[in-house]
Amino acid sequence: MTATLRTPLLVTAIVTAGLQAGTYYVWACGVMPGLARVDDHTFVTTLNQVNQAIVNPVFMLTFLGAPILAAGAVVTGTPAARPWLIAGLVLAGATVAVTVLGNVPLNDALGRAASATDADVAVARAAFETAWVRWNVVRALTATAALAALGWAALRA
Repeated sequence: MTATLRTPLLVTAIVTAGLQAGTYYVWACGVMPGLARVDDHTFVTTLNQVNQAIVNPVFMLTFLGAPILAAGAVVTGTPAARPWLIAGLVLAGATVAVTVLGNVPLNDALGRAASATDADVAVARAAFETAWVRWNVVRALTATAALAALGWAALRA
């Protein structure tokens, strides 16, 4: 049974890791640089809407699925691939941890500023933007590294 699940689990783990890496990459090189050009109210309103919209079943399947599927790949993987599978699992888990511990608290704080005065919106943006972008770069790197480790594991399997 383990051998039967090995390839589908690894391929699915790679795809979900790729989707996660792509999500954070797009935020890093397109979304946040674009939002850096808008006024404070537009920035806060837009990010609050996106932060609410992204918590949906499709995103959550890849967000949680990446480490879960990587764990399945570790369990079913070959000895030659296992070190890389473990690395992929750790990196996928790190991506979730960075999101939960770094980005989500910033998102929540920004959400509280949605109906604030103009001065408070500017303060909220200033407290959010640089820190959030840094955490996003970290998770883009961990997600991309997870993808690379899982891909290398596939070559070693």
